[in-house]
Amino acid sequence: QVQLVESGGGSVQAGGSLRLSCAASGFTFSSYYMGWFRQAPGKEREGVAAIMSGSSTIYADSVKCRFTISQDNAANVLYLQMNSLKAEEGGMYYCAADTFIFTSRRLRPDQYKYWGQGTQVTVSS
Repeated sequence: QVQLVESGGGSVQAGGSLRLSCAASGFTFSSYYMGWFRQAPGKEREGVAAIMSGSSTIYADSVKCRFTISQDNAANVLYLQMNSLKAEEGGMYYCAADTFIFTSRRLRPDQYKYWGQGTQVTVSS
């Protein structure tokens, strides 16, 4: 069955960097649509970045030029490199997967069927 396991979260000061990883198994990783999502306490889950086939990427406007989503198809791992982190970007970060998602909907959490358990990111100001 599909399994997604996130890691790499932690505590960092504002302006710092973190790299999140999502180990995938149980499906053909290279052919799935993948995404990273964030949920802060008391807020709705929101899309951060999405990728397909290792090259088709999309980002939330708020993270463009600071975050980079990538995937290693040989290792079945999804990454999110986060630079210049802001205090308001703390929360639980989840990776998600599905077989097909229209381009215009790839940052919508309701479009993804499979989810990991999340990894916590804390950004202190």
